[in-house]
Amino acid sequence: MGPLRVGVDLDGVVADFTGGWIDRYNVAYDAGLRPEQVTTWDAPAELTRFRTMTEFWRWARSCGADGRSLFAGLAPYPGAVDGLRSLLDAAHVAIITTKPSWAIPDTLGWLAALGLPLREVHITSNKPSVECDVYVEDSPKQLAALRRHRPDAVVCRWVRPWNEPLDGAVDVEDFDDVLVVLRAMAGR
Repeated sequence: MGPLRVGVDLDGVVADFTGGWIDRYNVAYDAGLRPEQVTTWDAPAELTRFRTMTEFWRWARSCGADGRSLFAGLAPYPGAVDGLRSLLDAAHVAIITTKPSWAIPDTLGWLAALGLPLREVHITSNKPSVECDVYVEDSPKQLAALRRHRPDAVVCRWVRPWNEPLDGAVDVEDFDDVLVVLRAMAGR
């Protein structure tokens, strides 16, 4: 048996999407939002001048530096790059992220800038279509879909204020927790 396949989400796990959009929004609209105010998945529409998520995504398409998308300039969470590097040493990592089509070039450029030896990237809203032994995810919708469509896989809920515990999912808070899951699976 080869190394375990681990599907890792980007936004909310590796990339600080929340901090990124809040920073851009605060500058653009002279606002004072803080990341700790984000406690729901649709917070951009709930906390801002945008009435819908569609309006938010329209803005995100070109709110970055030089008119690029929000995804071009997101900061990684502290420790995320080193954590992902450790995970790459222990398993085959497939990045599985959902993005609008206009964000794909910026997302691939962002990943390249990390300098990690990633060999597999999937940009899809159908994350269960990518077969993995373990999934690391923060989206409530994707967590439920992974549990439903990949019952034999280990689904790790990256604990964030916008998601809730899910029956059958393993709660993780960092990549060290994910490595503990992998070691436990190797010991079976």
